[in-house]
Amino acid sequence: MRLARFLPVQLDAVFRSVFPAGKVIALDTSVVLNQFRAATPSLSPLTGLFFRTLTFLEHDIKPVFVLDGTPPVEKTPVLERRAEAAGWSPPSRTGKASQQIKDSVELLKHMGVPVIQAPGDAEKTCARLVRDGVVDAVASEDMDTLPFGADVLIRQLNAKRDSEILEYSLPKLLEKLQLNHEELVDLCILLGCDYCGKIPGLGPKKALKLIQEHRTIENVVLHINRKTHPVPEAWKYREARKIFLDATETSVPELLWSEPDEEALVAFLSHSGRIREERIRHRMKTFHGNRENRREERKKEQAAGSLQQTRLEKFFRVSRKRTQPVDAPSSGGDNRKRPRSK
Repeated sequence: MRLARFLPVQLDAVFRSVFPAGKVIALDTSVVLNQFRAATPSLSPLTGLFFRTLTFLEHDIKPVFVLDGTPPVEKTPVLERRAEAAGWSPPSRTGKASQQIKDSVELLKHMGVPVIQAPGDAEKTCARLVRDGVVDAVASEDMDTLPFGADVLIRQLNAKRDSEILEYSLPKLLEKLQLNHEELVDLCILLGCDYCGKIPGLGPKKALKLIQEHRTIENVVLHINRKTHPVPEAWKYREARKIFLDATETSVPELLWSEPDEEALVAFLSHSGRIREERIRHRMKTFHGNRENRREERKKEQAAGSLQQTRLEKFFRVSRKRTQPVDAPSSGGDNRKRPRSK
């Protein structure tokens, strides 16, 4: 979505490097795996998934991985183009999980991390989890989570350790752009989304100005030059809008975390030749030591009345900080649903 290139120019206060321990992050499993496939093509993506998940857990940040269901038919052309460009197999519309997804679910099970099956796009379910107060934020590179209604989006929490970490607040974004949620959805459709085409020649600044002035795509179409900005025939913007705004209730299982099963991880990762046993055991030893040390530090700080928050740059380096970081407010105040750990 072109919104990804547009927002950093429009917003100068979306960054926050502090993420409190004990918070819950929803992640699109396929996006995480594709990041590692692109960053380390010679290695199994499960290797990156294993190490990344341990990094979250040892900092007492609780990941929830969401699996894609059957994507909307409107998204098929985009998925096919992406697969062709990356040299991957075209996505299945049967909802049947690939072997890599099955392996990922087994790995996460051994790590004691919850996995949720989305009915459709995982990003939409991730956004719903934030909106309903089940999780605290979505970590994703896909800006679709914002028009889907995710109040807090963390970007560039990815496979590159030198990435700048950005956090977007949907309420602050709407305030900055002087739009409501429905108008933001129409703006995103004008900028280009996964579910329909866009009006040619309509750039970000012009699209924002038109939405701010006319508020809906229907009104925008009445006020543009059809010669310079021809409206696509059979343009399915209404279908795209419906996908973004659909508020159909989805059931979410109780989220439970448990201790990683080291022996099961060794059997699964080492015996298949993905990671050497000694490397797994060394990382697990480091994991337990680091986590215990951090918990002891927090206990001392809490006793002294100076409990500190976990900073993302402790495990994902921040390369450039905004000059005036702004804390993104939560959507549910103190009444959020709190998942439980075993």
